[in-house]
Amino acid sequence: MCETGAVTTVINEPNQIREALFTPGTWAVVGLSANSRRTAHRIAEWLEDTLGHTIIPVHPAAETVLGNEGYAKLADIPDGTQVDVVDFFVRSELVGVVVDEAIAEKARLGIRMVWLQLGVIDEEAAERAAAAGLEVVMDTCPKIEYPRLRS
Repeated sequence: MCETGAVTTVINEPNQIREALFTPGTWAVVGLSANSRRTAHRIAEWLEDTLGHTIIPVHPAAETVLGNEGYAKLADIPDGTQVDVVDFFVRSELVGVVVDEAIAEKARLGIRMVWLQLGVIDEEAAERAAAAGLEVVMDTCPKIEYPRLRS
């Protein structure tokens, strides 16, 4: 739990993480490129192959990754596309801007959760996301949470 002033933001709530992992859905993976050596690529592949999630790559290059059409930014994802989770593989100092984009696209894309990957920490962005009604996961990885929560 993060506390700043009168605002209290709940992050990394186990039931929310469990639901995101074990309920098939669509994950927009920000920072996902075609470079298979990158962690984002390996985690996205695992989310798709092991957990059955649909992956939408979001990267300035807008590359097709793992057979999925990519977009340069969340705002470019077509209307009518449901995005359950936005997963951020972006440096901490840059993540606030893309969290704000997720907040702006929340209603249009049906976003319910933002997931800031292991080592990606921005307390203020987490507070903004929670204040906008988004569930927040920060500084952990689905592959770390999966074995812990699957029982």
